[in-house]
Amino acid sequence: MLILLPPSEGKTAPRRGKPLDLTSLAAPTLTGTRKTLLQALVALCRDEPEKATGVLGLGPAQRDLVQRNADLEVAPTARADAIYTGVLYDALDLSTLSPAARRRATSRLAVTSSLFGLVRPGDRIPAYRLSGDAVLPGVGSVAGAWREVLGEAITDGMRQGLLVDLRSSTYAAFWRPTPDVARRVATVRVLHESGGRRTVVSHFNKATKGRIVRALLEDGADPRTPKALADTLTRLGWTVELGAPTPKGTQLDVVVTQV
Repeated sequence: MLILLPPSEGKTAPRRGKPLDLTSLAAPTLTGTRKTLLQALVALCRDEPEKATGVLGLGPAQRDLVQRNADLEVAPTARADAIYTGVLYDALDLSTLSPAARRRATSRLAVTSSLFGLVRPGDRIPAYRLSGDAVLPGVGSVAGAWREVLGEAITDGMRQGLLVDLRSSTYAAFWRPTPDVARRVATVRVLHESGGRRTVVSHFNKATKGRIVRALLEDGADPRTPKALADTLTRLGWTVELGAPTPKGTQLDVVVTQV
């Protein structure tokens, strides 16, 4: 099973650590695209900081993030599971998992990254700022750059198991499953139910996804089909509605009434 997470906009910048080594990251087939995007981002932020604030969607008080990007090639790195922060990652709380669950996290989790494509928890990366809908000068859209190469890395990570896709719509654009893979793809959506109405609420969505991943890692289950995943989540206490298979995968709706 491969659990595919979205990145977080907020990241914890390490104070010390070795500089980035792209060749040390998982999924080496992505090294070329990683290098292209890294060089384009660094050059933009170093040479045209004013333009960079617009490209990156930053406000006047966030100029420090432009400088952070300009220094990415020499900045200290840390494990990715210490870099990404935010609601989902707070709920997942990898550092407090049992030893067995942490071992499963190493092999079963991957983060979709605008800069690195696919990141494993143990990959050493710097804190960066690059949104999934960004368009970099000389490169074009970040999503387009990854769409050409990410599929092989994801399917290799899946092996013969299930892909649990927790990405947001922005990062889902980086790769969409082909029909031959789709039968092994479960896309999880979280719906907040209140007063008989169901809506997607960002905070509920992220927090619940983090708790789902934590529970799966602690439980140790390794479902091989979307239905088996739905059964596992139901056993673990969630209300789950299983959709019909489609050429892009099977949607699972997890319905919550409180955060």
